[in-house]
Amino acid sequence: MDRIAYLYAAEPPTKEQEARLIAFLRGRYGEEITIEYKKSSAYTGGFRLEVGAEVYDWSLSGRFRQLKDSLMQTIGESGDIIPLLKRRLEEWTPEVLAEEVGTVLSVGDGIAKVSGLEHAEYGEILLFSSGITGMILSLEKESVGCILFGDESAVTEGSTVRRTKRRAGIPVGERFLGRVVGALGEPIDGMGEILSEGYRPVEAPAPGIIDRQPVDRPLETGLLAIDSMFPIGRGQRELIIGDRGTGKTAIALDTILNQRDKNVVCIYVAIGQKASSVARLTETLRTSGALDYTVVVNASAGESASLQYIAPYAGCALGEYFMEKGRDVLIVYDDLSKHAVAYRALSLLLGRSPGREAYPGDVFYLHSRLLERAAHLSDKRGGGSMTALPIVETQGGDVSAYIPTNIISITDGQIFLESSLFFAGQRPAVNVGLSVSRVGGDAQTEAMKRASGTLRLDLAQYREIEVFTQFASDLDEATKSQLEYGSGLMRLLRQKQGSPIPRHRQVFTLIAALHHVMQHVKGEEIPAFTEELLTYLEHAAPEIAENIRQEGKLTKEDKARIEALCDTFLSERTQREA
Repeated sequence: MDRIAYLYAAEPPTKEQEARLIAFLRGRYGEEITIEYKKSSAYTGGFRLEVGAEVYDWSLSGRFRQLKDSLMQTIGESGDIIPLLKRRLEEWTPEVLAEEVGTVLSVGDGIAKVSGLEHAEYGEILLFSSGITGMILSLEKESVGCILFGDESAVTEGSTVRRTKRRAGIPVGERFLGRVVGALGEPIDGMGEILSEGYRPVEAPAPGIIDRQPVDRPLETGLLAIDSMFPIGRGQRELIIGDRGTGKTAIALDTILNQRDKNVVCIYVAIGQKASSVARLTETLRTSGALDYTVVVNASAGESASLQYIAPYAGCALGEYFMEKGRDVLIVYDDLSKHAVAYRALSLLLGRSPGREAYPGDVFYLHSRLLERAAHLSDKRGGGSMTALPIVETQGGDVSAYIPTNIISITDGQIFLESSLFFAGQRPAVNVGLSVSRVGGDAQTEAMKRASGTLRLDLAQYREIEVFTQFASDLDEATKSQLEYGSGLMRLLRQKQGSPIPRHRQVFTLIAALHHVMQHVKGEEIPAFTEELLTYLEHAAPEIAENIRQEGKLTKEDKARIEALCDTFLSERTQREA
């Protein structure tokens, strides 16, 4: 039986026109196709030819749509688009293109099932007749499953769907800095449109081994506890993990604040957060001047699971734009627990088989293909970097749960925040035993390496002795001294939120602490004592401070001089108090 092609036009074709159409279809499909004419006044001045799921739209509206698509590809090639648009208009000629058109079988919960798209691809964007877009996330034998980016009430059963043959993407450009955008790059801060400089797909392969170079440049957080013991390098992936309300976002925020005047682009991706929380964080960035070099990508708890799913990939694509220009990028994913929950909801609605904790089998790939895109590019690729700080929320400190263990295995280390430390007033509440950086000293300056010394070992010994002596009443002097010393170190590592410490001050503080200058200072007096000591050292050794600040260098002689100055300060202070 011959295939039938349906021709919609205001007037029937002449014999010559019908013969040309039959010849075209025979060449296109390699078989005889019968043309059946159907009169339609909607196609005056053109026609519409349907062959199965493929549509050739030679109506005025179809040719205008071709022109629109052509112009949309032009936008973003340059900041000055007027000459490009003029050139594209002069060069453009309509083509006979086959469009694959499908039909909505069902819609609900942000998911649409579509039939008729035989050649549709995973991750492709579909355009519904109402103007709503969606992305294919499931390929089945008779239909495709599509997540919707917009109001699902605008999509009805039986409505038509058109393939765009484009992957999901986001506009990118320098003008995104200082703005708050949605998961698809649209501005949501009320400050007007953003003129983009390009368009990047949200899904992209991670840089290969040849395109990378070792992670050996520090990205300092400004937090003494982290920079001294768990250093983060540019291009690293360091997980921030802990229970709810233990200061995970605070660490990420302080890290962003510490990048001021360091030529680092920061991207904060909020996934499933309360809109009020994101608004407060944005205002903190604005008042501190950090929003100027930051982009906030927000898919709040009120958004659909589809937008929460796509948001981190969109933020990553924006970061890659800057990375490939040779810039250093810091991206925070807050948080990937909610991202996994959104993906689980979509997967269950799409009919995928649930596995452990109802997550689909590819939930590991969900995060690995995102985090693997963080890298320090080779000099041949421009030398840019993207450092990822994913955040994961645990329940009752259980790091062995499904999602935490997945992401721990993907990242290059984790900063574990302990609830008991947090409630005891230790901020940031970093657990020294469970936290680790697999890049380690390679991502530290020479000054920080030399200054941090045995800090982590001393704290680990203190925590162990503290546990064993909780119920002991009779302690020897050596044990009491070690407990006093360890307690002082813990107090020293406490830091107010929003107050990152400059590099030279961190180095001076560590040298003084490990030299036991603060051994007998009462815990509540340590902040004031430290501030007084640092001011003294900055005035007594300004050249050492400048060398640490600019070059990150500290010689043995410089360290010995700082220790001698600490002894002098302590002696003079003791004499004043006497």
